[in-house]
Amino acid sequence: MKKPVNFLVIIAIILSLSLTSCGPGKKLLSSRARVENLQKDSINVHDQLNECNTLVKNLKYDKTSLLSEKAALQNENASVENDLKALSTQSKMTIAEQAKRLKSLQEMIQSQKDVMNNLKNSLADALMNYKSDELNILYKDGNVYVSLQEKLLFKSGSDVVDPKGKEALRFLAQVLNNTKDITVMIEGHTDNIPIKTKLVRDNWDLSTARATSIVRILTKDYGFDPGRITASGRSQFHPVKSNDTPEARAGNRRTEIILSPNMKELYNLIYQ
Repeated sequence: MKKPVNFLVIIAIILSLSLTSCGPGKKLLSSRARVENLQKDSINVHDQLNECNTLVKNLKYDKTSLLSEKAALQNENASVENDLKALSTQSKMTIAEQAKRLKSLQEMIQSQKDVMNNLKNSLADALMNYKSDELNILYKDGNVYVSLQEKLLFKSGSDVVDPKGKEALRFLAQVLNNTKDITVMIEGHTDNIPIKTKLVRDNWDLSTARATSIVRILTKDYGFDPGRITASGRSQFHPVKSNDTPEARAGNRRTEIILSPNMKELYNLIYQ
């Protein structure tokens, strides 16, 4: 009976060892699986960490770029503010300068008006003995006009000044010679009746010849500065009346002496 018992003991021992060996194997497999999972998790965490590091690096770069742009914008803003301040200062100076020039311009214009009005009054006093149908004096557009009718100066169709007309020119020259910075334009005018003689071809000739005769008397006989006087003929093309009646045509046959202030200083002030 001993042999069967021993056999059973041996079988029991083998079964016991077999059962004991199965437990640690499963644990080992389970541990290996956990290790593999942990390794995978570690790799994932490492990758995420790398991504985070890259993101942080990019954010730092972006921050640096933004700070640089901010500094550039601040510098540009400061430059614009300086330009605006300079422009404001310059604008104030320009406005002040313009106001000063405008005041000077107004004073100069008023001064010229005063000079021309005084000249008109002086001429009116000097020529007061002549009738209104012989001459007229008026102030217009900054100029003084002395309009001398044909009957005071010339015979019909002639460019020779009569003694009475020459006397009127003498009074005129006395005033002009005492007035500086005045230029003189002598304009001859006719009516619309055609004229043709051995010496005069048409009204252009007659109006120009009459203006030239007066210039010669004022400069050669009465000493007026030739550099300040000009002669021109306007023929029949600038009438002051209709030319429909003998009286109207007589009014158009005239010589106008136009006195103008020297505008050089005024132009210099305007265009400086």
